[in-house]
Amino acid sequence: MWDEIGESYNEIDNILEEIEQECLDVYDRKIAETIKYKAELQGSLAQADDEIVSLMSSLGEQVTYSRKEEDTLKQQISTVKPVLDELRMKKGLRWKQISEILTRITDISSNIAGNDDHGSNNGPEDFDESDLTETKLDQLRARLQDLCKEKDVRLQKVNSYISAIHDLSEAMAFDFSEALSHVHKSLTDSSMADTKSISDDTLAGLAELTESLKNEKLQKLLRVQDLGRTLQDLWNRMETPMDERRRFENISSLLSVQPDDALPKGCLGHDIFPEAEDEVKRLKKSSKMEELVLKRRCELEEVCREGHMDVNSDAARQSLVDLIDSGSGDLLHILASIDSQIEKAKEEALTRKEILDKVDKWKHAKKEEKWLDDYEKDENRFTAARGGHTHLKHAEEARNLISKIPAMIDGLTTKVKAWEHERGVRFLYDKHLLLEMLEEDSDLRAKKDEEKRQLRKQKRLQRSLAPDKEAEDGSKSAKKNPLGQS
Repeated sequence: MWDEIGESYNEIDNILEEIEQECLDVYDRKIAETIKYKAELQGSLAQADDEIVSLMSSLGEQVTYSRKEEDTLKQQISTVKPVLDELRMKKGLRWKQISEILTRITDISSNIAGNDDHGSNNGPEDFDESDLTETKLDQLRARLQDLCKEKDVRLQKVNSYISAIHDLSEAMAFDFSEALSHVHKSLTDSSMADTKSISDDTLAGLAELTESLKNEKLQKLLRVQDLGRTLQDLWNRMETPMDERRRFENISSLLSVQPDDALPKGCLGHDIFPEAEDEVKRLKKSSKMEELVLKRRCELEEVCREGHMDVNSDAARQSLVDLIDSGSGDLLHILASIDSQIEKAKEEALTRKEILDKVDKWKHAKKEEKWLDDYEKDENRFTAARGGHTHLKHAEEARNLISKIPAMIDGLTTKVKAWEHERGVRFLYDKHLLLEMLEEDSDLRAKKDEEKRQLRKQKRLQRSLAPDKEAEDGSKSAKKNPLGQS
């Protein structure tokens, strides 16, 4: 073709040199590409080896595979690639497992911590992937299991508090949902049933709310029971018919209820108090109540009279009548006060009974003594017409009883002093100090005994002087009549 074209030999040589140079350039480029490809294969192989080592370390597994140095690079890569793919697959599966567990741990931890924004906790993206071993997976599972148990315990507590608050709301008739919403909105939001707050703050809020409501329930129950007992007391005292009592059966039925017992729905609502309180006020101001107060006052006076205790009957009764007439006194309170006074008076009367029995015997002996004095002054006491035999027997018994009076006084004095020492008050008998009465009687008796001794002494002296006087009188008679003539 060059000949036909007519190229010169020089031109042809130049063209051949260019062709030769171009062939050399292609050859050099192919050599460079091959060298680069070889280097890439060597790099891939080294990188694969490093990744295998890293994956085995991360997964905590040892993998064996045979790679001969005399094999070509492609043969070596074909030997390594399945091993690397399998390790990568295992890492993917392991990471998926760990990621799911970490997500659940994050959610539960956030719920327990009370963080509504779960992003504030460390999630899977913050996890160090250099440790994906089975040991680490087991640790995370154990941690998740512990958190799940804690969550269950907390959820049980939350549900228990909610149940208790619901029961309290039923009894006291208040808005259950509104009360819970003040603690945490998730407790009443049905859309948040799976993420119900179980944080420390929520549990503390529920505990505080439950305790507050229980105290309120207790105070209301005590108030209702107090009203019920007051009504029962008033009804019983005034003998109110059962038909009238049935109107307040809802209150009467709560009298024996304990604070921890289940209560009927709405039994402690605010609307049950006004009507019962109005009924109590009406009964307290009734004329029948006034009669009861005065009657019980009379009973108090009678107990005091029987026990010879001090009671200012006239003044106290007039003061009570004035208080009733003024309408300013709480008659039930006054009645309870009088009942208390009656009980105390009866108790004191029991402590005084032994002494009073001895006082009665002492007074009886004193009456017998007076009878005996009057009897001995009666010159006709021995006549049959005056019942002499009977009176003689009576007189003998009286003398025997009177002889015991000093011992009675001594015994009474000892008893009274012991009674006064034990109670720190003086023993009054019909407004008089009993010890003074005994001392006065003892002194009077000693004085009378002394007078009797003096009288007996005088009589003995008179009897001793009587013979001398008779002898003297006889001597004088003989001088007047020496012959003994009469």
